[in-house]
Amino acid sequence: MTTQDTTTRVAIVVSEDRRVNFLPGLFGLQHLIVAENTLYGLMEWLSPLDYGGGFWRFYEYEGKPLYLVPTSKDRYRMTCETNGYEGEVSADAAGIIATLFALSHLSFRYESDLLAEGYARLYAFAAEHPEASEIFQAID
Repeated sequence: MTTQDTTTRVAIVVSEDRRVNFLPGLFGLQHLIVAENTLYGLMEWLSPLDYGGGFWRFYEYEGKPLYLVPTSKDRYRMTCETNGYEGEVSADAAGIIATLFALSHLSFRYESDLLAEGYARLYAFAAEHPEASEIFQAID
């Protein structure tokens, strides 16, 4: 008899006392300010009708920084002029999309194993997300 593994990956919200280490762990201390501004700017570009700044939650998986999620809305209308994507996704999926865009953009600008590893880790996580289809259409 075979047991099928149905375990779903679950990201954990980073506690307040550990938030200070999250961004340097995801982007690297040397890229911290540029990365944070890049992420927020990309979210404004991707969701100009719904995103206007605000607080973000940080998520980790297996103790490693994974992605950020905007908290100002439950859902975001997203558009990507470079690939023609238009859709509406949960805040969680919007955060994954924006974080993947930021990690990709930064990894082309800076030679950094940390950025490449962060992108690969989040890409693998996104593949099992309930909105994986929308996420991958948005970043294609």
